[in-house]
Amino acid sequence: MSEPEPTPSAPHMTPEQFRRHGHEVVDWIADYWTRIGSLPVRSPVAPGDVRAALPSAPPEDGEPFTAILADLDRVVVPGLTHWQHPGFLGYFPANTSGPSVLGDLVSAGLGVQGMSWVTSPAATELEQHVLDWFGDLLGLPETFLSTGTGGGVVQDSSSGANLVALLAALHRASGGETVRHGVRPDEYTVYVSAETHSSMEKAVRIAGLGSDAVRIVEVDGDLAMRPQSLGARLERDVARGYRPVLVCATVGTTSTTAVDPLAELGPICRDAGVWLHVDAAYAGVSAVVPELRGLQAGVEWADSYTTDAHKWLLTGFDATLFWVADRAALTGALAILPEYLRNAATDAGAVVDYRDWQIELGRRFRALKLWFVLRWYGAEGLRAHIRSGVGLARELAGWADADDRFDVVVPHPLSLVCLRPRWPEGVDADVATMTLLERLNDGGEVFLTHTTVRGQVVLRVAIGAPTTTRAHVERAWALLCGGHDWLAADFAESAAERAREQTERRAAAERAREDAAREEAARAAALQPVDTPAAQDETAAQAHAQEDLPPPETAPRAEADHPEADAAPL
Repeated sequence: MSEPEPTPSAPHMTPEQFRRHGHEVVDWIADYWTRIGSLPVRSPVAPGDVRAALPSAPPEDGEPFTAILADLDRVVVPGLTHWQHPGFLGYFPANTSGPSVLGDLVSAGLGVQGMSWVTSPAATELEQHVLDWFGDLLGLPETFLSTGTGGGVVQDSSSGANLVALLAALHRASGGETVRHGVRPDEYTVYVSAETHSSMEKAVRIAGLGSDAVRIVEVDGDLAMRPQSLGARLERDVARGYRPVLVCATVGTTSTTAVDPLAELGPICRDAGVWLHVDAAYAGVSAVVPELRGLQAGVEWADSYTTDAHKWLLTGFDATLFWVADRAALTGALAILPEYLRNAATDAGAVVDYRDWQIELGRRFRALKLWFVLRWYGAEGLRAHIRSGVGLARELAGWADADDRFDVVVPHPLSLVCLRPRWPEGVDADVATMTLLERLNDGGEVFLTHTTVRGQVVLRVAIGAPTTTRAHVERAWALLCGGHDWLAADFAESAAERAREQTERRAAAERAREDAAREEAARAAALQPVDTPAAQDETAAQAHAQEDLPPPETAPRAEADHPEADAAPL
């Protein structure tokens, strides 16, 4: 019997090859960070350009690593909007940093799956500890710590955190009935404001309640939720037979960073038996700075709280920090224990299994990058970063307040400034503002986004990238002013041209009316009867006398009376 053909081995990268190519990748990233300011912030490619640069079929054989790196520059980088660019001022920051990248690299290199404590105890316990550290740095209540009734966990996003908060609230409100029998869409109601992030409504849909379960609470002049309006809506819904289940309050709304008054909303929720969830996705991390902690005064009333380290806290996506005051409600809603996941530590109830704190089963070792970041920067380094962004935003707002071309339309407690350009009378302000936005973004030096405030388009300038300095904010302001002046001049020239055209049209219309009047007069004159010249000099008596005269003789008779006419000399 012949020996079978040996199965070819896969071309795995050896540790030494990894070491060599790993250095090349780190060098490439460092070079990218060095030159990022020279690249256009927003990608200039058209839809389909990236795919057109890729081969139609995958490679049959492996390629040299140098070819892969070369295609990063040839294919990938031109198709990127550069979120770490110092001129990236759109949406909210999406920070990363050297320590975060290296922490992620270690996590990827370890390749552990931290779904249960037993699958990697360090992944679970380091996460618990780091979340307790951050809970303390943010001034969160002790109930949110792992030593209390609740605890923290890293989620994939605040959108996901909003969903699990709702599921926990439903579990508590129903006494566990939603786990066994599902939800009754016509029974439960959820309360947001018009400024609440859209992910909350998506969570309501995913949970099976449907958008009709969402109640939109009125906001005040600063776009913050009105406590009195919330109380009135809760009372009205209870009287109609509904069961209010969750109120989502926001610290730092996406459009304008408005702040809902937690200290006033909290007692209302407590009295109504409603879960208070705080969505502080962008602004929550600012609480590492003691003087900014007052923005979330009343957080002790919260049942759950979420903030994103991957926005403004120098940690790469994804790194959402989520806490609950009662972990039993969360795990009650999400825990399932099939036989293949059973183990002694779980059965003894002595450990936390983070798979029961999230939607998905598997989970990466995300706490490592948070640990790296916190240990590299320290609390004071993180505070310095936040203070820098807030300070630059205040300077920008001050420049705009002193300039008659722009209005600062809402308060700016953190690093977002919302500007509304002023335009000449008769100009469509929204169209003009969007034209200015596209002109700025097309230029490549900066990237901004927009929103609407009280029905009007405004520009959002969100400062916070690690590389953004005062010089970059000054440049952005200069571009805003220059773009505004260019457009205003263009609008003025267009208005002048329209005025000239209108004047010419009026003059042409007047000439046409005069010509028409002359033509009409001429036609009227042509229709009047015309008399002979002699008759025009006769009196009426003379004309009557001439009527009785005999008619004149014919021409031949006249010739006969004068024969000499024929004899006239030649």
